[in-house]
Amino acid sequence: MAGLSKTHIPSLEQIYSGKVRDVFAVGDDKLLLVATDRISAFDVILGDPIPGKGKVLTALTNFWFEKLKDVIPNHLTGIAPESVVKPEEIDQVSGRAVVSKRLKPILVECVARGYIIGGGWKDYCATGSVCGVKLPAGLRQAEKLPEPIFTPAAKAEVGTHDENISFERVVELYGERIATIIRDTTLKLYKEAADYALTKGIIIADTKFEFGMDDEGNVYLMDEVLTPDSSRFWPADDYEVGTSPKSFDKQFIRDWLESQPWDKTPPAPKVPEDIIEKTADKYREALRRLTGTDIEP
Repeated sequence: MAGLSKTHIPSLEQIYSGKVRDVFAVGDDKLLLVATDRISAFDVILGDPIPGKGKVLTALTNFWFEKLKDVIPNHLTGIAPESVVKPEEIDQVSGRAVVSKRLKPILVECVARGYIIGGGWKDYCATGSVCGVKLPAGLRQAEKLPEPIFTPAAKAEVGTHDENISFERVVELYGERIATIIRDTTLKLYKEAADYALTKGIIIADTKFEFGMDDEGNVYLMDEVLTPDSSRFWPADDYEVGTSPKSFDKQFIRDWLESQPWDKTPPAPKVPEDIIEKTADKYREALRRLTGTDIEP
């Protein structure tokens, strides 16, 4: 199965190309979002795609949108992506694209943390807090928190890191109503998803959500949801407090890159075929466990 690194859809105006997604205008009020098989690590897009990755991200996101639709509306329109492109372009969108509402993005990355790991663990070891949220003393690496916490970040320009901010700063940026909605919704989405995932043998350690608004100020869940790109998924049967758990996300390919003589600036090293295959398998295993389905090769 070959990977899709770039899209070529001349029938629509392309308005954005990100680390993974290419975005096209569909009329004045809708967007075509195409999840490619590109993968980034340390903010660098690797030269080798992960075959099927975009289809996994799309299938998982659509699964969660359906499962969590009673918590908050999402950006999906229900329009088939195949219907907005020309016949010769369909193979680039089938199984990996959606047609969404065109919303005004809320430029806050809404992070929910249920376990202490990664940058949060480093923050806690240094300060006893995570992103300014004071936590109990004596927590160990990868330990479950007493309650999930909301740790927002201001979305940065492309190529730079997002900056952790306080809830009070979110209020300053968007007002109390919007700030409260996205905080409370982030925590509710995380709790419901984490409870479900645990029944499938997966711990969701943390995740991030993105929201947008329509012209009337209504808030919608948008972008990707609870995927291995936006979350830390750990196998529950292998979980042990005090260690850095194995994961279903791109940590596997990050670990390989860390072992290379690379200064984390472009271009990235060429990734061996077996590392690409194992990374693709991890993404698909997460999909199979959570949804009971698999992607079409």
